[in-house]
Amino acid sequence: MTKQYFKELAAFNLWANNIACGWLGQISDEQWNRHVTSSFNSIQETVLHILSAEKAWLQRFRNETVEWLQATYKGSREEHITLWKETSAQLKSFIDDFDEQALNTNLDFKRLNGVPYSMPYYQLFAHVVNHATYHRGQLVTMLRQVGFNEISSTDLLGYYR
Repeated sequence: MTKQYFKELAAFNLWANNIACGWLGQISDEQWNRHVTSSFNSIQETVLHILSAEKAWLQRFRNETVEWLQATYKGSREEHITLWKETSAQLKSFIDDFDEQALNTNLDFKRLNGVPYSMPYYQLFAHVVNHATYHRGQLVTMLRQVGFNEISSTDLLGYYR
């Protein structure tokens, strides 16, 4: 794996998350909070999970204390959107500036349950983008279930085109 590959993935992640944020800016607060059966019980909870995970990984990458937002964050829909965009942009900047020679270096971290773990950066970068992709797919289904159908593609192939 090369740094260029991960730079492209981070750029894709930012692009796709910005598209998803555009959808979220068009729905009502009722749609945002409506109970929808999925991994999480609303669009708000799903967005907060994606945002929380992305921010937690960024904090780990920076050797900062991890603040698991999903347990504490009470922001408005607009604040969720703003923070998600900012976090995705920061993740892209971190990867853009990352030393390619360190891609195979392990990051030692603690999982949310406190268990220590260690994995190479390249696997973690891929995971963060894949995790967001997985849950953005859920958002598409959830948005359709609450009556929002102005969905455009966030597929990687669409990004490359």
